[in-house]
Amino acid sequence: MRLPPLLRTKFHKRAAVFTPENLLREARRQKQLAKGKVPEICVLDPDGDLVRHLRKIGAAELSAAWACYHTELFEFNAGGERLGVLGCAVGAPFAVLVAEEMFASGCKLVVSVTSAGQILPERSPPYFVLVTRALRDEGTSYHYLPAGDYAEIEPGVLAFARRAFADGQVALEEGAVWTTDAPFRETEKAIALARRQGLLAVEMETAALYAFAAARRRPVLCLAHVTNCMAKSKGDFEKGEAEGSVAVMGLLGRLAEEWKKTSGRGSGGLSDSRRPLTAGLRRTKLISLYGEI
Repeated sequence: MRLPPLLRTKFHKRAAVFTPENLLREARRQKQLAKGKVPEICVLDPDGDLVRHLRKIGAAELSAAWACYHTELFEFNAGGERLGVLGCAVGAPFAVLVAEEMFASGCKLVVSVTSAGQILPERSPPYFVLVTRALRDEGTSYHYLPAGDYAEIEPGVLAFARRAFADGQVALEEGAVWTTDAPFRETEKAIALARRQGLLAVEMETAALYAFAAARRRPVLCLAHVTNCMAKSKGDFEKGEAEGSVAVMGLLGRLAEEWKKTSGRGSGGLSDSRRPLTAGLRRTKLISLYGEI
C-alpha cells in the first residue's frame, strides 16, 4: 500500500509560502495594532489553569504586542522577568502554530507546561517531567522533520533547564514521553508498549514542539505536569494548590532567573544551530498499516 500523504509529500528543506510573520503583519493591519515585541520568555499553558489563576489574582494583563487571530497572550512577572502566557492551546497543531507566532513576535524562549498522564509510576502525582525526547505519535512533527521515532530537546536548552533546577528543590523527573493526537485511543496494549520503551508519561504537544524547534533552530523547553493516571479510578486529576499554578509559577521563576544569567540571552543562543535537520532522529524501520516507512 502507498504511504499516507502525511509521510509522502513533504519537502523539509524548502521554504514555506505562508509564514507567521506575514500572517501577523496582516493581523496588525486589520486590528490597527502598532508593531511591538512580546516578552522574551513565553509560556504555553494548554490546560489554561495558570492563565485563570493569574487573572483571578490580578497578576496578568493582556499583551499589547500580540496580534494572533485565534488567541490572547497575557503578561505577568516571575523571577524578576516579564513573561508571556497563552492558555488552552491544546494539541500539537495548535501549540506549534502559536509557538511559530510567538517567535515571530519577538519571543526568545518558549516553555510548554502541559498536563500529562502517568505511564511509569516514578512517584505519586502530581509531579513534573523535564522532557528530553518525545515519541512522535502525532502528525505535526512530520511536517517539520523527516520520519523517525523521536523528537529531542536541543542540547543547549536541556543544559539551561538543568542549571535552573540544579538545586534539587523541585519534584522533577527527567526523561521521555509519548505524544499522541488521540488521548481517548490510549489502549492497554499501546500503554504497555510505551511502558516497555521507558516512556514516563503521555501528553499531546511535545514531539511537535521539539520537531519545530529542531527544524527552525528555536529554543523550546517542554515540561510535563503528571497529574493523573488517565482517570482509571476516582480521585484523579488533583493538580495541587490553585490547580497546580503555584507549583508552575515556582518552575517559571527558576527558569526566568536562569534566563537572566545565560550567555544566550537575546541571541537565540540556547539552540545549537550547527545541528543538521535530522539531528535527534532515531533512524529505525517504522512499520505501520501502510507497510515499511
